[in-house]
Amino acid sequence: MMSRRNILGGGALAAGAAAVGRLFGAREEVKAAGRFPVEKSDEEWRAQLTPAQYNVLRKHGTERAGTSPLNGEKRAGIYHCAGCGQAVFSSSTKFESGTGWPSFYAPIAGAVGTSEDRSFFMTRTEVHCSRCGGHLGHVFDDGPPPTGLRYCMNGVAMTFTPS
Repeated sequence: MMSRRNILGGGALAAGAAAVGRLFGAREEVKAAGRFPVEKSDEEWRAQLTPAQYNVLRKHGTERAGTSPLNGEKRAGIYHCAGCGQAVFSSSTKFESGTGWPSFYAPIAGAVGTSEDRSFFMTRTEVHCSRCGGHLGHVFDDGPPPTGLRYCMNGVAMTFTPS
């Protein structure tokens, strides 16, 4: 016999299962929408990238805070997507955010795209390379002037070329 308690309990169980699915499954399911000029098979990406780069760029992982040498990089130059080599950020927009990840207040025009990331019980704005769709990090609205944005990037998803 169906009681109100059974119906409500079943609804709560279904909601909990969906939330757990988003928590543990969304990282691999989040993909930048659309097609990109650089597209490769999963096998090609695995062969080209290090395991850490593959995890971040293709599986939307996150490197541990404070582990990237690019966080402490102070020279003038350009940051490139480690997947396809596209220039994505200039050192002129880099700032010390105190987060443990390289942070910028603006990307190079047209170099990145964004999509909604609903993992870990929150909604964030994912940043991806506009050329290959590789996951670079997230953007938040707590950055410095002139944009007020903080592009919090995974260092392993980028390479640096000094000027």
